[in-house]
Amino acid sequence: MKITRIGIVGSGNIGGNLGIMLAKAGYEVCFSSRHPESLGDLVRTAGPTARAGSVAEAITFGDVVLLSVPLKAYRELDSETRQALHGKIVIDTSNPYPERDGAMAVEARQDPGGMGSVVARLLPGARIVRAFNSVYFEDLKQTVNKNGDTIGIPIAGDDQEAVAVAVELARSVGLDPVVVGGLTASKLFDVGTSVYATSASASEIKAKLSIE
Repeated sequence: MKITRIGIVGSGNIGGNLGIMLAKAGYEVCFSSRHPESLGDLVRTAGPTARAGSVAEAITFGDVVLLSVPLKAYRELDSETRQALHGKIVIDTSNPYPERDGAMAVEARQDPGGMGSVVARLLPGARIVRAFNSVYFEDLKQTVNKNGDTIGIPIAGDDQEAVAVAVELARSVGLDPVVVGGLTASKLFDVGTSVYATSASASEIKAKLSIE
């Protein structure tokens, strides 16, 4: 599958910065939020291959959708948006923070299948892959950690084509993808795990998670 266009839903710390990196790597990017008129600076920073639009426009535009919104916002997605994501490769970066997302985040943290299972239930029919959730956005922009090693990006998904897309995107922006396993394996790099927000290298992630 050839990926040329990326729709970004949620253009904050992760979505915005990763979108800039992807645009500079040569992809066409459509940033979106509930207030697309506020995204001008982001588009200018990303360069000539970037634009801004509504959430619906970004989903239609993208060969793949980077979904980077607070967990609580998933419940607020209307039926048209959910339907538009059906069948799409969706790279989910969300994290459950109870202080922001409320009881929903508490439940998500207790889910035996981790955030991957939670998002799959919230967006039935979407081709979910978990990636880019475990790295602090300031470190993401640097692509290397304080030791000078390339930052590793844990990835989990059941759809092999979707996983391959996430791997491609990570590599394209100078990060080091680590495929951890199926979607429920995303619990291994959720909030509070040994690799979350550590900016660890791929080899460190593999060692911590006992991956060959």
